[in-house]
Amino acid sequence: MSQMPQLPQLSACPTCAEPLEAGDNYCGGCGAEVSAAVPSARQEPEDYRLAAPVPVADPRAAAALDAPTPPGPATPGAQPTTPAGASAGPHPHTRTHTSTSTGTSTGTGTGTATSAGTGTGADPRLPGGDSRPRCAACQEGTIDRDGYCEHCGHAQARERDHMERELAGVAAASDRGLRHHRNEDAFSVATVALQDGSPAVVAVVCDGVSSATRPDDASAAAAHAAEVSLLTSLPRGAHPRQAMSEAIVAAADAVTALAVETGAPVPHEEPQQRHQNAPACTIVSAVVTGDLLTVGWIGDSRVYWVPDDRTTQPSRLTEDDSWAAQMVAAGLMSEAEAYADERAHAITGWLGADAYELEPHAASFKPDRPGVVVVCTDGLWNYAESAEEMARAVPPDARARPLQSARVLVGHALNGGGHDNVTVAVVPFPAAP
Repeated sequence: MSQMPQLPQLSACPTCAEPLEAGDNYCGGCGAEVSAAVPSARQEPEDYRLAAPVPVADPRAAAALDAPTPPGPATPGAQPTTPAGASAGPHPHTRTHTSTSTGTSTGTGTGTATSAGTGTGADPRLPGGDSRPRCAACQEGTIDRDGYCEHCGHAQARERDHMERELAGVAAASDRGLRHHRNEDAFSVATVALQDGSPAVVAVVCDGVSSATRPDDASAAAAHAAEVSLLTSLPRGAHPRQAMSEAIVAAADAVTALAVETGAPVPHEEPQQRHQNAPACTIVSAVVTGDLLTVGWIGDSRVYWVPDDRTTQPSRLTEDDSWAAQMVAAGLMSEAEAYADERAHAITGWLGADAYELEPHAASFKPDRPGVVVVCTDGLWNYAESAEEMARAVPPDARARPLQSARVLVGHALNGGGHDNVTVAVVPFPAAP
């Protein structure tokens, strides 16, 4: 992740008086930006573009209401528990040619978008017929182009801060997290009929590389392109593995096109030009067709299989393209040692104009029992890394209530510290007819 500038710190939130921890940019209680008390020190990257602000309260608080309380006593202002193998701070996804990634939730495809937040109940317009949105916090100031109140400096909720989608047989949720100024993850969920009339369910999750330019645009473009490709090839009779590989290539082309737009390096340019940080992201996807589960990925986002019968073994179905995974595969470190290293989340595979030769990973499985497929970014699996830990975090009724389960999993990450953007799709298996 790119690091935010160090700002003067407060001991308590100026909005709700919640105790703050060192390094907090946002209040863990109400979501208010801590740096709002010193707006002159706020610095945003030049590529930080916001959706039109909306006059609603921060939706992350409502999302956390649905989340289970993590083990152990919850004391206001206490330091969040850091999971085993995760560092105390955010993991800066860096690209490495041996580089780092994060991801914005713009759930694409057809579906019902719902906001976990609620309005204030007040007229969002200002007196005198002024149509500009009013601040959800102070109800007096107007919102500037950057999404902050001109009167009190409070950061307003944005569309990509928290997104949800639900279709028959699949649901997804994404949240900005508690420590980042924007959400750079993206997802797409969709269903389509195959040639024989049976359903195919698609879930795509992308995680933008924060050290690159326009990571939010990269993840959104990749998720949309992969979805379109899958919804085109599957009904034509393409095998899911072939369709998955083609979808990843289409996603890579979409992200590369962003580099051309911004004048960043195009593929095959000289290595010395790669430092220009073309837009980049990771991708992971799952497709359920009949009794077949197909997954595809590049990067370190993951797919987990969690059976309904929790006495049977859950599994992780993907292998990270990361420094830590390379160390473990080479036998140079144990998994615990590798993921405890500060280089653990440096990725060795991604989509973008400055990536090495594209090598999509795809695999198919035939689970012999019902369960759910969890497709997620590292913003979630940092807090449930092993398959067993993920299975414990997934609600027992996940197959019947995928959207609620996605909300619970997002809440699990937020309660664990929310150091990263969090995105998860829950796909019941087998697909509903």
